[in-house]
Amino acid sequence: MNEYMTWREGLKDVEFPHWEDLPAVDLYMDQVVEYVNNVLAPLNMPMVTSTMINNYVKQKVIMSPIKKKYQVMQITDILIISLMKPVFSLDEIRAAIDQVTVGDYPKKAYNAFVDALAARLQGPVPVEFDPDHLDLQLMRDAANVVFHKMEAEKLLELMRKRNPIKEVPTTK
Repeated sequence: MNEYMTWREGLKDVEFPHWEDLPAVDLYMDQVVEYVNNVLAPLNMPMVTSTMINNYVKQKVIMSPIKKKYQVMQITDILIISLMKPVFSLDEIRAAIDQVTVGDYPKKAYNAFVDALAARLQGPVPVEFDPDHLDLQLMRDAANVVFHKMEAEKLLELMRKRNPIKEVPTTK
């Protein structure tokens, strides 16, 4: 099995946490950073820093912590932002979260996104479009975008290994 297929198979084992699997207690900043980075590590996503989270709060992309502690709702927002940030602006991510949760409880909407992501990581998902459930289509599309970004990065990495670009010597 080649390295690409090994990577694809490895994605099937990634378990992104559902709402019920998130920490039951509020977390301080350093705990949030550690938790989020542990969740994102199997997906090889960029690491989250306390500075990034503070900027999300300042820009009102996530709610401010209460007594310096972050609750499940903020942690889910940070996880989603971390997945989406490589391909969407913070304003687009916040707007999508707000739009999806307008007609649904945040817990249900978050779990639906996690299910869409898990399904996509298992392999190609058949295209089903239901105009009455645009929120589900948005979550499926977002999961696809995240997957395709990760896949493109992996393919580029493998191509660079296989055929490194040789530097042309410069003359003085």
